[in-house]
Amino acid sequence: MKPTKPIEQTAAPGATSPFDELNKWAQTAAAEKNGQLGFPGNQDIKLKDFYRWYVANGLIQVCLNNAGDPFCDNPGKLTSHRFEREVIEYFAPLYGFETDNVWGLVTNSGSDGNNHGIYFGNNFLKNKTGKDPVLYVSDEAHYSNMRLAHLQGIDTRLIKSDDMGRMIPEELDKSLIPDRPCIIVFAMGSTFKGAIDDQNALNAVLDRYPSMKVFRHVDAALFGGYLPFTRHKDIVDRRIMRFDSIAVSGHKFFGMDEPAGLFITSRDVYERQRQFNVAYLNEDMKMINCSRSSVDALKFWWLIRSISKEEWAEQANQMLENTGYLVDELRKFNYPCWVNELSNTVFIKRPPQEIVERYSLSCNYDERFGGPLAHIVVMQHVTRERIDKFVEALKLSCK
Repeated sequence: MKPTKPIEQTAAPGATSPFDELNKWAQTAAAEKNGQLGFPGNQDIKLKDFYRWYVANGLIQVCLNNAGDPFCDNPGKLTSHRFEREVIEYFAPLYGFETDNVWGLVTNSGSDGNNHGIYFGNNFLKNKTGKDPVLYVSDEAHYSNMRLAHLQGIDTRLIKSDDMGRMIPEELDKSLIPDRPCIIVFAMGSTFKGAIDDQNALNAVLDRYPSMKVFRHVDAALFGGYLPFTRHKDIVDRRIMRFDSIAVSGHKFFGMDEPAGLFITSRDVYERQRQFNVAYLNEDMKMINCSRSSVDALKFWWLIRSISKEEWAEQANQMLENTGYLVDELRKFNYPCWVNELSNTVFIKRPPQEIVERYSLSCNYDERFGGPLAHIVVMQHVTRERIDKFVEALKLSCK
């Protein structure tokens, strides 16, 4: 089923508000979006027709709320649960989940997905063992994992990563406490260096302790978006990598226009969560959130119905090709740069501040790479033309 024919826009493009400061901010944001190279948001957004449909059908004046379980049999009239469930069922096979043994929801962000992964893992292991688990995560994984474990009061071990940002299997082995259950978070695209933890090597370590119960969560905020559409899809397939849950962002590869994401796990894991029977919703509420966005679920549904898997694959492969192009262009004039395998994140010697500000580069510091660093995230809007302009500006700044 394809979206209906786009409805004519009801307000003229460039319409202004009665608030000058708001108009100026909007003009600046619209003008600057394509120059954003340092953050992993996809600025090539395909939701204009969605908003036309949304306004034309009067939904702009309806308070929608996806409170409750999208897989329940009693959806409210002002929820988009049906569409949310279809979104999860669309993505489930891409990550190796069976459609008859899957549960998930559209989240507020990748961090919200990680929150659910850690929370579900904690409850699942306590339910099976009666013991408090220990969480293991690399010191270069996204900071939300450490913060959320602290928030939930879970004993946590930060595992040293190698120079390129991947968790070191031998360091995990040293830190394991085998007589307690294990929650391990695999980083699939670490925040700054774009590193992917080696799940096979880390699983080999965990397999040395067969009596230790393990819950594997994949923090795949950015890379979990594009990798299923490439020839490297096996690393996001739970049938091969044995993970129990995965979190993916919607506002990165998929081009949502505000923070959103996916959390997907098995029905087995869902059924081993703490029960909270909520009478007014007439159901058991096992997820963390109560109120959730109905509109994000509708946007996600619109995108998967409007963009084919072949088009997603074309975008994914173009991003990786453009990443290689950026690295080649930087190396042509010997500018220090590094990139992880399968990554669209290139980290470089930190340029002068004027370049950092012009392109909104994200910065960091690592003595192993000479100290001050910055990175470029090659998203769909980072075309070769924009790469050429960036490289030329960088060359001029180095003279």
